[in-house]
Amino acid sequence: MRIVVGLRNPGSEYEGTRHNVGHEVVAALARRHGGTFRRMRRTRCETATVEISGRKVLLAAPMVFMNQSGGPVRSLVDYYRLPLDHLLVVHDDIDLPFGRLRLVSGRGSGGHNGVRSLERSLGTNLFARLKVGVGRPPGRMDPAVYVLRRFSPRERPEVDLVVEDAADVVETWIVDPEAARELAGRRRASPG
Repeated sequence: MRIVVGLRNPGSEYEGTRHNVGHEVVAALARRHGGTFRRMRRTRCETATVEISGRKVLLAAPMVFMNQSGGPVRSLVDYYRLPLDHLLVVHDDIDLPFGRLRLVSGRGSGGHNGVRSLERSLGTNLFARLKVGVGRPPGRMDPAVYVLRRFSPRERPEVDLVVEDAADVVETWIVDPEAARELAGRRRASPG
């Protein structure tokens, strides 16, 4: 089995924000593969079990705020007794240009509070991450404020395409992580 976690802040006030794009990818995978999210109280996650390329995949979204994601993800990994190379975390990244994707493992958090929480709870950074570029904040805007803003109506069509591309990368990662890394690297942001 594989676990794919989409990081987010729970609650309707955070839907459509840059910080929740990881969850949008996991939700797209659930729609594609007929999964329905249900609360898994013991792990503080919503989960949906689907089959992708003949493999069982648990899609998950922590029901806690981003900076507390580590505990629920650790609970999932422990409950299913899975090695960390069976875990993929999808999250936003302000250091990637808008619309770019990058699949990494063993890298630092880059200041991302959700990833930092995961590293603390898992005791390592040796897990796969699919980073979805949301671009840098304009001017001197605080990055924490920027990631909690919704995508603009002008950005939304491109974001929808990026989410589908990211879902393609996850599907590829399930069977071939190296091919998924190459696929993610080919995604380019559309011109302005």
